[in-house]
Amino acid sequence: QVQLAESGGDLVQPGGSLRLSCAASGAIPSIYIMGWYRQAPGKQRELVATRHSRGITNYADYVKGRFTISRDNAKNTVYLQMNNLKPEDTAVYYCNLDPVFGPVSWGQGTQVTVSS
Repeated sequence: QVQLAESGGDLVQPGGSLRLSCAASGAIPSIYIMGWYRQAPGKQRELVATRHSRGITNYADYVKGRFTISRDNAKNTVYLQMNNLKPEDTAVYYCNLDPVFGPVSWGQGTQVTVSS
């Protein structure tokens, strides 16, 4: 089983930046996809970005050019650098780990609020 712990959520003004972290621990497989998702009040959870263990990244159109997903292998941590934040980015951000074969693990979420 994999445990995930997100951190870095905060209140930020429009145009500001934040970096979210997701630390993975436990039985981490050699091949996996880690991703960031978000859920705003009254809305369904939606994809933000994913990163395959082999380096391939994928971004939702609404964050392309503003968000970057990266990984620190030594720390088993995935980051989401968020720049030029907009009020519509306000949501609870979750990370997950999809081992491809096996159950998907989710973190508990971290709140990002973009407001002046």
